[in-house]
Amino acid sequence: MIADERLGAHSKVTLFEKRQNRVTPVTPCHLAGWLAATLLVLLAFAAPLKAQELPHLERRGDATQLIVDGRPFLILGGELGNSSASSREYMRPYWAKLRAMNLNTVLAPVSWELIEPEERRFDFASVDGLLEDARAHDMRLVLLWFGTWKNSTSSYAPAWVKRDTARFQRTKGKDGRAQEIMSAFSKEARDADARAFAALMRHLKAVDGDRHTVLMVQVENEVGFLPFAKEGGNGADLAADERAMASAYARYVEAVAAAGKREYPLPMYVNGAQGRPSVVPGDYPSGGPLAHLAKEWRQGAPSIDFIAPDIYFPNFAGIADKYVESGNPLFVPEANRSSDARIGANALRSIGHHDAIGFSPFAIEDAGEADAARIAGLYEMLGGISPLVLEAQSKGRIAGFANPVSFDGTVDEAALVETFGPGLFTVTTIDPWTDRAKQDPSTHGAVLIWLGGEDYLLAGQGITLTVEPADGRGRLGFDWVEEGHYADGQWVAGRRLNGDQTHQGRHVRLPPGEFGMQRFRLYRY
Repeated sequence: MIADERLGAHSKVTLFEKRQNRVTPVTPCHLAGWLAATLLVLLAFAAPLKAQELPHLERRGDATQLIVDGRPFLILGGELGNSSASSREYMRPYWAKLRAMNLNTVLAPVSWELIEPEERRFDFASVDGLLEDARAHDMRLVLLWFGTWKNSTSSYAPAWVKRDTARFQRTKGKDGRAQEIMSAFSKEARDADARAFAALMRHLKAVDGDRHTVLMVQVENEVGFLPFAKEGGNGADLAADERAMASAYARYVEAVAAAGKREYPLPMYVNGAQGRPSVVPGDYPSGGPLAHLAKEWRQGAPSIDFIAPDIYFPNFAGIADKYVESGNPLFVPEANRSSDARIGANALRSIGHHDAIGFSPFAIEDAGEADAARIAGLYEMLGGISPLVLEAQSKGRIAGFANPVSFDGTVDEAALVETFGPGLFTVTTIDPWTDRAKQDPSTHGAVLIWLGGEDYLLAGQGITLTVEPADGRGRLGFDWVEEGHYADGQWVAGRRLNGDQTHQGRHVRLPPGEFGMQRFRLYRY
């Protein structure tokens, strides 16, 4: 779809006018007028309700959740490579693969250069193709706005922006030469980006406002300045420089996000590229939406609903913990690549321990056969229990287990402990019945859901769970343990596991190598 910007202009309609008080005989014309006025009143009252039906974030009990069509939604996602979504033909053979991996949401870039190839002339063909193909494969979308910045640089800006260096201010590198990085202080670039983003959101409202294929929008991509702590910085105070840079980026992003939300108020977030330990701002993208800069981003960009971590380093748990501690709901738009064997453990800990609203490995379409099968198994399991997960998140009745890993790859194999209802649970990630040399405990993980009373559900792999009374009185045992799965929200029981599989009632065990789930009931003796 190609449109001139003027076609997006709004016209105001007055619904009510003052009328003099008078008695008028009722005629068919008056009746028709009364019916029309009544319809307008009903529409006026219905409009706010319609807005509430949009995907939005909502605090439910102990968790912030993404609400879609009136119900909590857990994003089981995958992010496309940067260039894949630019060609509908290129993507055509991959949709079936993504569906087979049991994704319910695809994170897909939408670039400024494609939707505004000429200033104020918009082409939404790439967006419309994404919408049609996602719907055809029963999947939702999170759109990633590659506007002024992508991975700190301005490589996805349109040619008419890149070529006009007088109008669109560039930054300078260490050699004093111009960089392909737009300045965060360029009013011209900010206003042009905001206008394009507003046009995109206006278009989404027109073509998807009643379908809700698009759940959220990421504004820009991995914002952060290189190679200094701030534009023109001299390095005298790196921490102050970085805070100043974060505030500048946040103000810029706020202008873009606010313009978009005025058109179509979907949830919006920004994603941050993480720094390695012992490096300084400018060695990593300085001023980006990082956990230690959450205050600057919250103050500078109130239209942004949360900041999110892109995590490619082994210390996944530590990074996620800091984002939650800084006051954000957890969503991981880039959870390393599909080849990361720890994806399952990281997803289960995020969803169970931090009530994450979603999880998404990067370059998902490139997953090899074994990696795709692993993700398919994880998402099949989570998809089957997602109503239970979401309800348990809101009630504080879910825990997630996985061993933390340090940046250098050292795995903390200490037992993990959680109290739920009557039980004090201890989880270990070293399987007692598998050769230790053939195990990687860092890939093992699970969620534990308290179903109420004495009933629980454990889902994951490579986990052994034991229980003691939380109140210290007597002993707790397993009345019964059974494997199974959920189909259409109902538990379908398999084998009853009260023998060797539970070591004669001593533990609940999920073997490594394949995702599974078991329900069990406790009893006191």
